[in-house]
Amino acid sequence: MKFDKEFDASGLACPLPIVKTKKALSDMAPGQVLRVVATDPGSVADMAAFAEQTGNALLEQGNEDKKYVFFLKKG
Repeated sequence: MKFDKEFDASGLACPLPIVKTKKALSDMAPGQVLRVVATDPGSVADMAAFAEQTGNALLEQGNEDKKYVFFLKKG
């Protein structure tokens, strides 16, 4: 999937992946896509809840090289 910016949250534990994802999105324009890579298993549920609560769309999520990958579209 095409994305405008990438944030690597590997090695960060809850709540840091969400906190830093929020900061990364704040610098982006509406409609842009952020790719987030995380290693924390809790980030799967957290990212879905974050997207729903903030109005950003979770376009896709999956696994890649034992990491969790998320694509968020800024609302």
